[in-house]
Amino acid sequence: MNTRWKPSVTVAAIIERDGRYLLVEEQTPEGLRLNNPAGHLDPGESPVQGCRRETLEETTHRFEPESLVGIYLSRSVLPGDAGDVTYMRFAFCGQLGEPVPGAQLDTGILRTLWLTPDELRASRERLRSPLVLQCIEDHLAGRRYPLELIHTDPSVTA
Repeated sequence: MNTRWKPSVTVAAIIERDGRYLLVEEQTPEGLRLNNPAGHLDPGESPVQGCRRETLEETTHRFEPESLVGIYLSRSVLPGDAGDVTYMRFAFCGQLGEPVPGAQLDTGILRTLWLTPDELRASRERLRSPLVLQCIEDHLAGRRYPLELIHTDPSVTA
């Protein structure tokens, strides 16, 4: 049987303010972990739209992506038959807006917090994936690409 490999597409917001990065602390099957505001791309949305939605759901703040920081591949192999998933992450930086009145953190998100790059480097064992820190390192290195680099055909959102 020929099975086509399909990575799981995710989006992430890389948000910096005064030398600190916005992260979420979330409950995962592996325990309590730190992550960029991030999540899976939903059917019918572009990566930019997905990043806006996920950031709102995980932080209660609006987010406006301004640049693509990078596109990443990462593989997660869980013990036993628990799973083997390859993730393709689109990471964006941009402007964080004010909190949305009445919005609540998504299920599993315990809190948001602001950490320095050094605090993140010292917390590698608590990161949801190696991509959390890699995206921040790339942001620190000044990697920025125009949003026009990603084309979403209208058939996706129709």
